[in-house]
Amino acid sequence: MAKNLNKIGQIAHKILMEPWITEEATRIGELNKYIFRVSSRSNKKQIKKAVEDVYKVDVASVNIINIPSKKRMRGRIAGWKSGYKKAIITVKEGGKIEFFEGK
Repeated sequence: MAKNLNKIGQIAHKILMEPWITEEATRIGELNKYIFRVSSRSNKKQIKKAVEDVYKVDVASVNIINIPSKKRMRGRIAGWKSGYKKAIITVKEGGKIEFFEGK
């Protein structure tokens, strides 16, 4: 059983790449909503399960935003800024996710 729990944790950390910490994300954190950068191959069910397993909270809903790649110029050299996927997680009342523990 412990081997199975360890496998779930490893998968969850591949799905949830990092928390998205900005002024806007901090402001909506007061409304029990949290933003994460997630794997581009993940879906809503996988993201919900990963958040529940890692942070031990009940998730009410998951909204996904796909940010497309963008063309960038540096002088005459053209390149691309990679796209990514963000998820807005709404936690049920009474639940809270702490990103900055110890302060």
